[in-house]
Amino acid sequence: MATVLVADDEKNILQLARMYLQAEGFTVETAGNGREALEKVRIAKPDLLVLDLMMPEIDGWEVCRRLRKESDLPIIMLTARGDDVDKIVGLELGADDYMTKPFNARELVARVKAVLRRYSAGKAPEKVLQVGDLRIDPERHEVSIGERPIELRPKEFELLTTLARNPGVVFDRERLLKLAWGYDYYGDSRTVDVHVTWLREKLRESTARIQTVWGVGYKLVEAEPGEAAPARRRRA
Repeated sequence: MATVLVADDEKNILQLARMYLQAEGFTVETAGNGREALEKVRIAKPDLLVLDLMMPEIDGWEVCRRLRKESDLPIIMLTARGDDVDKIVGLELGADDYMTKPFNARELVARVKAVLRRYSAGKAPEKVLQVGDLRIDPERHEVSIGERPIELRPKEFELLTTLARNPGVVFDRERLLKLAWGYDYYGDSRTVDVHVTWLREKLRESTARIQTVWGVGYKLVEAEPGEAAPARRRRA
């Protein structure tokens, strides 16, 4: 079975998570602060990280930020707060799922299994996606407009890739959250609108367009010949 690293400064959380995950056959490693979590990732090479946001020495946000520069390790974030802004920030940094304390230990086990299933299924090689002059290489995690590479945040990449896999197909916000974020999101779906705004700005020079279908959602299409680029968003 897979190895799960649980990083939290609350010993009762570590003990509870260990007990339930080991009962399901997982190998469990633990860390009591962010610095130890980074060390354990490099030494134990876990298959998934359960990461508390508020930890001493190095907080969970910084741990996630550092790991995403070098690894696609699946991450489930934990927090004592239920603010939507925490969820959006955590997911924007590249977390795969999000749980608010106090949580049900059985639900944690179920989410660990679900994230690992999605991760394993996603390991099969995927072909390069092309919409107009927009080129997306899911394996290399690269995006370019013609020959010019563009930099995307982790969830911008996931959202754009989801749309590019089905060009011309309209997705509502809830479906995009489930496909791009990889789980059923309970909260405000405005995070999709925010990411679409960011993507449109970065795709201004591309012939690929993210179109709004009012009252439904979004779709990715190739612009018609001669169609002008969308007007640049004016800053306040």
